[in-house]
Amino acid sequence: MSEPILELRGINKSFGPVHVLHDIDLDVNPGEVTALVGDNGAGKSTLVKCIAGIHPTDSGEVLFAGEPVHIKGPRDAADLGIEVVYQDLALADNLDIVQNMFLGRERTKGGLLDESDMEQAARKTLASLSVRTVKSVRTQVSSLSGGQRQTVAIAKAVLWNSKVVLLDEPTAALGVAQTRQVLDLVRRLAEQGLGVVLISHNMNDVFEVADKIACLYLGRMAAVVSTKDVTHGQVVELITAGRSGDLGIARPEAATI
Repeated sequence: MSEPILELRGINKSFGPVHVLHDIDLDVNPGEVTALVGDNGAGKSTLVKCIAGIHPTDSGEVLFAGEPVHIKGPRDAADLGIEVVYQDLALADNLDIVQNMFLGRERTKGGLLDESDMEQAARKTLASLSVRTVKSVRTQVSSLSGGQRQTVAIAKAVLWNSKVVLLDEPTAALGVAQTRQVLDLVRRLAEQGLGVVLISHNMNDVFEVADKIACLYLGRMAAVVSTKDVTHGQVVELITAGRSGDLGIARPEAATI
């Protein structure tokens, strides 16, 4: 087992009187998909935003490649190699694939946009992920399907020598074929050595692609389990009650926000 690329130790986060995250511990290993699951309001999105530097943590420690780091904003996270693909994808419909992938990080040459270099890099990134559903990198995003948009958003995230990619509900609102494309892409990210964190409500997707499952219950980490060692039912119990048999929080009735 390789050393974790990202480690969270005792992460706490409150918004005013509401304590959203309670002493969260989580390891993200390179070459693995870690599914982050939990009911609505369990703290999944808040945890991801803390990792991404959008929300500052109140206490706790973050280690990256074994070294303590202070992520004060999204730029700090990006500089470390942490990229996030949010549920709304944050793509500009009026721009093509290349322009979206380099939006805000455009390459220039002699004071002008280096279109050929960016186009070549976009093609190389899509090819490295075995993406065959996009015919041209100059296709306008508004004409792409949901699965193709998700593919572009993920490719944009890995373009920058990323080491950790956080995916927020990447298969939400996708059809069967498009979901298959995205799940295959998620596995390829891990196979390339990235640490992948997948937020999903779809247990079938989770059990198909995740190596381990981190179950949040009312802002607490109920359990982090190897996918092969648990059943769908056990994960659902951890999500809804904080405990399943010997797994989970000792007294879930005491876990409150």
